[in-house]
Amino acid sequence: MAPSTNGDKPQENMLWGGRFTGGLDPLMVTYNESIHFDRIIYAQDIRGSIAYARANKNIGILTSDEFAAIEKGFKQVHQEWESNTFTIKPGVDEDIHTANERRLGEIIGTGIAGKLHTGRSRNDQVATGMRLWLRDQLRLLDEHLTSFLRVLTSRARAEISALMPGYTHLQRAQPIRWSHWLLSYGTSFQADLERLRQLIPRVNRSPLGAGALVGNPFNIDRAAIAKELGFDSLIPNSMTAVSDRDFILETLQWATMLMTHISRFSEDLIIYSTAEFGFVRLADAYSTGSSLMPQKKNPDSLELLRGKSGRVFGTMAALMMSVKGLPSTYNKDLQESWETMLDGVKTTSDSIQIATGVLSTLTIFPEKMLAALSPDMLATDLADYLVRKGVPFRETHHISGRVVALAEKESVPMDKLSVKQLQEVDSRFGDDVKSCFDYEASINKRTVVGGTSEKSVIEQIETLEKMLQ
Repeated sequence: MAPSTNGDKPQENMLWGGRFTGGLDPLMVTYNESIHFDRIIYAQDIRGSIAYARANKNIGILTSDEFAAIEKGFKQVHQEWESNTFTIKPGVDEDIHTANERRLGEIIGTGIAGKLHTGRSRNDQVATGMRLWLRDQLRLLDEHLTSFLRVLTSRARAEISALMPGYTHLQRAQPIRWSHWLLSYGTSFQADLERLRQLIPRVNRSPLGAGALVGNPFNIDRAAIAKELGFDSLIPNSMTAVSDRDFILETLQWATMLMTHISRFSEDLIIYSTAEFGFVRLADAYSTGSSLMPQKKNPDSLELLRGKSGRVFGTMAALMMSVKGLPSTYNKDLQESWETMLDGVKTTSDSIQIATGVLSTLTIFPEKMLAALSPDMLATDLADYLVRKGVPFRETHHISGRVVALAEKESVPMDKLSVKQLQEVDSRFGDDVKSCFDYEASINKRTVVGGTSEKSVIEQIETLEKMLQ
C-alpha cells in the first residue's frame, strides 16, 4: 500500500508530529495504534499525570493555578471514561496517553495542557501506567488465590475422614486421605501465593522521571512522585526504567507455573469424575452436556482450565521471543508486552475463580473412594510388619511380593489368605499379621510431618490456614 499523499498530516496531532511532514500509510496508523487495548489503564495514566504535574508545580514548571486546572481537567476526563462517554478519535488517539492529553487540552486549553509533558516521555509514562495497573491486578490475584486456598483447607478439614487410593504412574499405590490429596495441591498453590507476594514489590517500582532514557533535566522529585502513586521504590537507572519488561515476563512466568498446577489439579479431578472412578461429581454450573448423548455430563470447566494453561504459557513465550534480542533501551517491539500481559493476567484471574467455583461446589463420594481400595495396596504394610520384627527391609519387600503372588495365584484378595498360608511364605508372620489389612490403621501410621495420618493432615491444614490469616 502506497503512503498517503492526500495532504492530511495526522501526525501533527500526535505527540511526536513536529519532525514529520509526510502522511502515514493508513494501515500503518492502525498497525501502530495501541489505544484499543491500552485504554484499560486510563485511570492509572491519569493518576500518573496528576502526580507528575504536581511534581512539575513543585519545581516551578507549572503555577499552582495551572496545576489546579490540570487536576480538575483530568477529573473530568476520568469521569468521561467512567461513564463511557469518552470519544476516541481514530488516527489521532494512537494510545491512551495521547488520548488523555488531547482531551485535557480540549477541556482546559492546549496552552496549559501542553506544559504537562515537560521532561516526560511516553517511554516512562507507559511503563508507569503498566506497573500501576499490573500491581493492582496482582493484588486481586492474591485475593482470588487466597480465596481458593481457603476453600481447599475448609474442605480438607471437613472431609478428613474420607479415604481413597493414592496413585503413582496412575496405578493404585497406597491408601491416603482425600484431604491429603487436596493438600498436595494446596502446598503447590501455597508456594504460588508466596511467589506472588515476592513478585509484587518488584513490579511496584516507579520508572517515572526517567524521561526517554537519560532522566529528567529539571531535577524533578522522583521519590515524591513514587510515594504519591504508592510505589514501594524507584528503578535506579533511567535506561532500565523505560525498557524493562521483566516485571511482565516474571508475572507471566509466575502465571505459567500457577496454571500448570491448576492444570494438573484439573486433570486429577477429570479422572476422578469418570464413571470408572466415580470419586467426585461436578456441579451442573461447571459442567455441560452432549448435543448427541443425553447421558453425558462433561467436565468442561476442568478441561478449559487444563487447556488455558497452554494459552498462558504461550503469552509468556511470545513476550520472551519479542524481547530476547532487543538493543537498549526503548524499542517499539515492547508494545507487544501489552496484549500478552492483558491476556495472561485475565486468563489466570478467570481460571483461579473458576477453579474456586468448581472446588466449592464439588460433591465427593467417600464410599466409592473406599471401595476403590484393595488389600494389595497394603503390601508395604505387610513388609513393614516384618521390619518391626527386625527383618531387613530388602528381605521383607521380597517376602511381601511373594504374598502378592500367592494371592494372585489363589485368586483371592491378600487379606483373605489364612495365617497358615502367610506363615508358609515366611514363618515370622504371627497370628497378629491380619492387623496389617486395615486401611485406617495403615494411614494413621504415617504420622511423620507431611504424612497422610489424621494428625499429620491436621498439621498441614493448620500451617496453610496460618499463612492465609
